[in-house]
Amino acid sequence: MKKDRLYLYTFLAITILFALVGGIASKYFVNLTVEQMLNTQLASSKREAKEVALLLGNEFEEGIAKEKIQRNIQESIQNTNNGTSFISILDWSGERISHPDNTLVGTMIPKEESSNSAMNTEISNDEFYDLIFTKLNNADSDKTDIVFLKPIPNSDWIVAAHANSVRMASQIKSLRNRFYTIFIIMGFVMVLTSVITVRLIGSLYEKRIENKNEALETEVINLAKLNNDLDKYQKWVNDNVTERNKNTEESTDIKEKELTNEKGKKRILTYLRNELLSVATDEIAYIYTENTITYVIDIHGKRSTTNASLDELFSGLDKNFFYRANRQFIIAISSIEKIIRYGNNQLKILINPNSEVDIIIGKNKAAEFKQWLNL
Repeated sequence: MKKDRLYLYTFLAITILFALVGGIASKYFVNLTVEQMLNTQLASSKREAKEVALLLGNEFEEGIAKEKIQRNIQESIQNTNNGTSFISILDWSGERISHPDNTLVGTMIPKEESSNSAMNTEISNDEFYDLIFTKLNNADSDKTDIVFLKPIPNSDWIVAAHANSVRMASQIKSLRNRFYTIFIIMGFVMVLTSVITVRLIGSLYEKRIENKNEALETEVINLAKLNNDLDKYQKWVNDNVTERNKNTEESTDIKEKELTNEKGKKRILTYLRNELLSVATDEIAYIYTENTITYVIDIHGKRSTTNASLDELFSGLDKNFFYRANRQFIIAISSIEKIIRYGNNQLKILINPNSEVDIIIGKNKAAEFKQWLNL
């Protein structure tokens, strides 16, 4: 249930984020595209009007008859209305001299058609943009606006650049609708893909977590079993030591020799400052080396030193009671308090009295240690 809710929240978050960011970005790109399209259209109309005015001005300067010029230009612009823009020739009174629609030649232009342009005054891009969108809801798609007027030199004629703002606005509206439709489809696909990807990644992560949890549970069970074996072993050691103490007499001449039993030494000689000290092996908690010095720690935390190396000491100790944890430590079974997991398949031994140096059993010896506890 929690997973489904998480995926739902993820879907909603991605959808809202995409809608906000995508909506702002798409509006910006649509407006930028429309603006560039209108700027291109306006610049093209102005350029065409200026070129025609220059061409006809040259013909007038060469003395070509006005009727011939009118006939030639009419043939040139006949049926050139592409639905959004075209040019026509007017005289100063507003009568159409030439027009793509031959039926309009000789008629007067409506006053409202030229209301947005003045002689030699170029309509700005912003004004053209506003003109287009004021006609967006106009039902009459045949009316045009003159966006630029250019006088023809050496004559009383004028070249007029026309724009069908209603049709252009309709085309822009259609362009926007198509863009937003594509945006919605792409957004849906991207959001759905993102949610599926998140869900797949989440599933893989959950599976990995489950595997880790299973491994951790197995490790906890193994550690619990290991500590249980430790308790059993310590009990066996205590019983064994008690029984051995009943049946064995301790030696009194410890300065002359070290007494041993069948499995190992019963005492070892150590030094406490300048004093020679005999420590019973039953009272040893652990032995360790540091800076080439070997220390013997008894069950009361008392520390003494010995000249023997760990190898020499371990060879004389009962292997049932002592274990060589690593190159630095020999630990007594009776001093182990707890075994915990450490690192990658390693074990950490907690002992009493506490050691300032961590006692770590490497993964290569972990199996041997577990087998030792099961003896």
